[in-house]
Amino acid sequence: MKAYTKNPVGAHYGLGDWLLQRLTAVVMAVYTVVALVTIAWCAPATYADWRVMFAGTFFRPFTMLFLIALLYHAWVGMRDILMDYIHPTGIRLALQSAVAVVLLLYLIWSASILWSR
Repeated sequence: MKAYTKNPVGAHYGLGDWLLQRLTAVVMAVYTVVALVTIAWCAPATYADWRVMFAGTFFRPFTMLFLIALLYHAWVGMRDILMDYIHPTGIRLALQSAVAVVLLLYLIWSASILWSR
């Protein structure tokens, strides 16, 4: 007699996304500490001071990493909320698509601000 095994159905979200969401939380926490220490140390008072702080080869890419981590973290959280509470598939997919588009626009907008001269 063959043993019965239950095959999960669906998109197979789980441990991988859970771990990535925890990793993004760590990235955001480290960035927050570094940013607060940098601001306390340099005390930028003018727009020019802030531009100098973000013009460096360290802070700008680290800020971009923070933004990507924040947006991915938000995506996983919103996707899980929508999957848990919006049961009609069409409405859920429409809302997930809207969230994805908004988060993508936030990424493009943030990158254009961060990397503009």
